[in-house]
Amino acid sequence: MPKVMPQASDQIGARGRRGRRVSTTLSEINVIPLVDVMLVLLIIFMVAAPMLQRGVEVNLPQTRRAQRMSEERLYVTVPLSYRQDRKVFLDDEAVSIEFVAERIRQAMLNQDQKEVFLRGDSAVQVQELLDVIGRLREGGIERVGIVALEQKR
Repeated sequence: MPKVMPQASDQIGARGRRGRRVSTTLSEINVIPLVDVMLVLLIIFMVAAPMLQRGVEVNLPQTRRAQRMSEERLYVTVPLSYRQDRKVFLDDEAVSIEFVAERIRQAMLNQDQKEVFLRGDSAVQVQELLDVIGRLREGGIERVGIVALEQKR
């Protein structure tokens, strides 16, 4: 609805009137700048999201025949840095080898099958993997599967 604005001469009481000014008020929200800003933010988050995902760098050994796993399991990763810092990864959490047995016990409280999958860097020695398997057995693990990549022919 148009709004009638009084002129300065109306307030003073002058005789010569030209007429009243009519101006419209903006009663709508302009959504085009809002959409532009939201699209820019969407693009920024789409580009930045993959950069935020980080994992443990491990070069898995290769085999000629490997079976695909169908269920979600607990992975224990032994990186090449295990020799220096004596830390393994339970899924994505770094744990010192001294505390692996207790952490495995806690993780397997509600599990029926006491099994984990061991991912070891291809440069890690077998003795180091056996030390980790021994700690897993102390934690109550019955079966340990070793993860390998299928070799391309």
